[in-house]
Amino acid sequence: MQSFRRLAFLLAFALPAMPAAFAQSSGSSSSSTTPDQSQSGDQTSSSQQSAAESQGQLNVQARIRQRREQRRVTAIHDAYDHKWESYADMGYLRFTPGPTLQRVTFYAWETGLTRFSSERLGYTLDGRGYIGTTYCGITTYCTGAFTKPQISMYNVLFGPIYRFYLQPKYSVSGRVMGGWAYGNFSGDLNGFTTSEVGFYPTGSTYAASLSVIGEYNVTPSVALKLAPEYLLTGFGSTTQNSLGFTAGFVYRFGKQ
Repeated sequence: MQSFRRLAFLLAFALPAMPAAFAQSSGSSSSSTTPDQSQSGDQTSSSQQSAAESQGQLNVQARIRQRREQRRVTAIHDAYDHKWESYADMGYLRFTPGPTLQRVTFYAWETGLTRFSSERLGYTLDGRGYIGTTYCGITTYCTGAFTKPQISMYNVLFGPIYRFYLQPKYSVSGRVMGGWAYGNFSGDLNGFTTSEVGFYPTGSTYAASLSVIGEYNVTPSVALKLAPEYLLTGFGSTTQNSLGFTAGFVYRFGKQ
C-alpha cells in the first residue's frame, strides 16, 4: 500500500513537467533545423548569382569580339573595294646582256593600272623600262674607255593579280603577266655591232613576269608596295632568267 502511494506521488509530480520537457525538445529540434535550411538557401542563391554574372561576362566578351570583327571587315572593305588601282615604282633587276657576259644591274621605272572585278581578283596592264651599264670585257672591240656601254630594255605586260591574304593594314598578292619586250643593246656601241661586243641583237621578243606583291596601307586609298619578281625574256633565241624587285606607291580609286 505504501509503495502504491509513493508511485502515485511520483506520477503526480512528473505529469505536469512532461509537456514542458517535450516543448523544449521540439524547440531545440526546430532551432537546429532552421539554420541548415537557411544556409542551403543562401548557397543556392549565391550559385545562381555567380552563374548569372559568368553568363553576363561571356555575353559582354562575345559582343566585344563581334564589334572587333565588324570593324576589321569594314576596314578591309574600305581598303580593297576600289575598282581601280594605279602604281608608280622604281626597281632593280639582274640581267644577262649576252650569252657569254656577266650579269648587269638594271635600274627600272614601272607604272601600271589594275582593274579589279572583286576585292581579290583584278587584271593589270603594266609598262616598264630598264637601263644599265654593262661590262663587255677586254676584247678587240671593248678596249680603253669603251668597256661599259649602256643598254636598255622596255616591256609591256598584261595579266591577272589575286590578293590571297587581306588584312586592314596590309595585303599579299600574286601576279602573273606576259607580253612584249624590246632590248636596245646597240645604242651606245659607237659603230660596233652587238655580235662584236657579245650582246644579244637589238630587237623584240616575248616576256613573262611572276611576282609576289606586298602592300602596306597608309590610308584606304594609298599604300606602299614591294614586289620581288622573276622576269623571263627570250633575246637572241635564248632564255634570260632575271631576278629583281620593284617598290613604290599605290593609289586606289573608284568604288565597286
